[in-house]
Amino acid sequence: MKVRATVICEQDRHVLLVRKYGCRWALPGGKVEPGETIADAAIRELQEETSLGVDDLLYVMELESGATCHHVYEASVVDYEVARPANEIVECIWHPLNSVHNLSTNDATLRIIKAFQRRL
Repeated sequence: MKVRATVICEQDRHVLLVRKYGCRWALPGGKVEPGETIADAAIRELQEETSLGVDDLLYVMELESGATCHHVYEASVVDYEVARPANEIVECIWHPLNSVHNLSTNDATLRIIKAFQRRL
């Protein structure tokens, strides 16, 4: 099973989503490199994809979807308004939490966001 560090950044009832060229909207994150902790991968992936630095990180949940095990972290970010796409990411947006279901996303993204909303 593939292990993925997945990051939720929430600000004023908006969640940060990213999109690669030709792909659906997703939460920032990616694979864990050899010798890297999952938490370190979450911080690195968020920075690589959105240029945001992490102020604090909290483990939220684990979710299996298909052949991927998502380890989900909530990140408090520094200067959230400077989020911009980087590397393979072509767009990043702060989208209202209550309307993510209107976007083209995958099942794992929707399930993670719904679980996160129940915590708020």
